[in-house]
Amino acid sequence: MSKAKLLQPDLILGDTILGLSQDVLDHYHIKGLVLDVDETLVPLKKAHVSEDLKQWIQHIHQQTPIWLVSNNLSENRIGRIANSLELPYLLGAVKPSRRKLRKAIRAMELPIPQVAMVGDRLFTDVLAGNRLGMFTILVEPMVDPAIAARSYPIHNFEVWLSQKLGISLMSSQHKFMKRHKKRKK
Repeated sequence: MSKAKLLQPDLILGDTILGLSQDVLDHYHIKGLVLDVDETLVPLKKAHVSEDLKQWIQHIHQQTPIWLVSNNLSENRIGRIANSLELPYLLGAVKPSRRKLRKAIRAMELPIPQVAMVGDRLFTDVLAGNRLGMFTILVEPMVDPAIAARSYPIHNFEVWLSQKLGISLMSSQHKFMKRHKKRKK
């Protein structure tokens, strides 16, 4: 696999994680999820999850095992988030390292290609998942509305570099939705 392909997500949602539906997971034959935490589930400076996220987790978790895997080292913060969602978690993952992703997948007892790595970052979440052979889903970050107007220099750099490497970051969610709606008619 080329270096550029390692940064190409299998699915670019074009929405926050709340836009990831069970229909999308079923369409791609995804049986398990590994979720990043910071800005994938909650804004970086927050330690509490929204009611919308709790409902989303409850709905998806009915059919799909979920693990949280974070690079963050704060047991207090990540543990509080995981406990409020009633999910198992691993911290200090050092993504794009694959070690903690493997541990979560082993606990789910699923084949690697049937587990999706979901995150908001190309150079950590997508790269780690692709290196392991997982299905990778790039979501829009959850940001604190109070700081949403500020730029995100790391994210902006990742997008710029990815484009220079020929990575397509166009949302692929709308294509699925159009195909899915046609099948239902």
